[in-house]
Amino acid sequence: MSQPKIGKYRWTICLLLFLATTINYLDRQVLSLTWTDFIKPEFHWDNNDYGNITALFSIFYAASMLFAGRFVDWLDTKKGFLWAIGIWSIGACLHAFCGIATSGIITGNWLVGFEGSKEALATVNDTGMIISVSVTLFIFARFVLAVGEAGNFPAAIKATAEYFPKKDRAFATSIFNAGATVGALAAPITIPFIAKAYGWEMSFIIIGALGFIWMGLWVFVYKKPELHPRVSAEELAYIQQDVIADRKLADYVEETTEKVSFIDCFKFKQTWAFAFGKFMTDGVWWFFLFWTPAYLKSVYGMDSTQSALPLFVLYVITLLSIIGGWLPTYFVEKKGMNPYEGRMRAMLIFAFFPLLALLAQPLGHITYWIPVLIIGIAGAAHQAWSANIFSTVGDMFPKKAIATITGIGGMAGGIGSFIINKGSGVLFDYTGKNQIIFMGFKGEEAGYFIIFSICAVCYLIGWTVMKTLVPKYKVIELK
Repeated sequence: MSQPKIGKYRWTICLLLFLATTINYLDRQVLSLTWTDFIKPEFHWDNNDYGNITALFSIFYAASMLFAGRFVDWLDTKKGFLWAIGIWSIGACLHAFCGIATSGIITGNWLVGFEGSKEALATVNDTGMIISVSVTLFIFARFVLAVGEAGNFPAAIKATAEYFPKKDRAFATSIFNAGATVGALAAPITIPFIAKAYGWEMSFIIIGALGFIWMGLWVFVYKKPELHPRVSAEELAYIQQDVIADRKLADYVEETTEKVSFIDCFKFKQTWAFAFGKFMTDGVWWFFLFWTPAYLKSVYGMDSTQSALPLFVLYVITLLSIIGGWLPTYFVEKKGMNPYEGRMRAMLIFAFFPLLALLAQPLGHITYWIPVLIIGIAGAAHQAWSANIFSTVGDMFPKKAIATITGIGGMAGGIGSFIINKGSGVLFDYTGKNQIIFMGFKGEEAGYFIIFSICAVCYLIGWTVMKTLVPKYKVIELK
């Protein structure tokens, strides 16, 4: 007799998570791709101003992640995700009105359009006031964006745990997490051209509006798998195979409604291992995301449209990160490892690739394509690492705690991102203004060499500490 065919509706959910993550990273990229050519001349920013904005975004994101996980666990996946993407889409659109608000605060005339605000600011001689007001307003817009975006990964990881068995979660996570790459990939070939044709303000509005479209899809498509009419009995049994295999780990249908406290979560080394791994590595990805366009401009003189092709190629390379989801499955199914051992083995392999960043500046004098390719490889390694480190939470914690633990790790990653973004802005201005020479590099190039070198070793440090804290696989049972 033929075996009943297992349905594939879980991949529809994965596709929606992929689209949400793509939109998330598109919204995050608009500022980095418009500030040097469009926003900087209008508001007279320098690297430190931009560094302050990106650094504070990171810290807002970090603090919000801590509560976003709890929020998603409280509201549950469907409502939590709707609130998250609704808030961040509003925040994305708010950026567009910072120019009008700056002009209104300084000149007292609020009844101007986008072009009118530019004309009004051009007549203001106090550039310090323009800088102060505009940076403050952009920080507020980034705050709203950060509060909403913080909910994306806790909700997506929770949805993945609900719709996929443990052995498939890293692969599913790598697919939806590839949305970060696709978002970053689509950004340089769309945003600068929208900004050039319609103004930088419209690039924020058009990209921000995508989130509201996604919300309409999510409302009609998502339900818990055990309640969804599109999920067959065979597919539900496949999804719940971990529960069927060991009833002691069952927390899916029988899961208690009692929420897990923060204090309980911090009692476990597994929480600290995940948080430290995120702290060491999230900032590397965000540095590449926020500063690569500025790097190509300051070192190679490219404007936002000229850098579109190199950035496109860079993020095409990062799509190789999907291998990150397949490799631990290979270790589990072919080598007999448990899920945690398989993920840690894969993460160790991926931790070596960022070491190539040590060569980005030394070989960059040959052609700008060398650092572009190296950053792309390092970015692919990060995304592969990220898919697996997220999945370690679902391996060891019950579903009622997944979003909370993910939020704690996201907070730690945001703190690491704050440090590297703030430090980068200060360092680049300092080395550029004083023409500092370091290891044969002068000015801002010296600053980039220092940051690339730090990024190169972060993953091996993170992996070593994680493995020391949690040397063996152990499932956490929270009462």
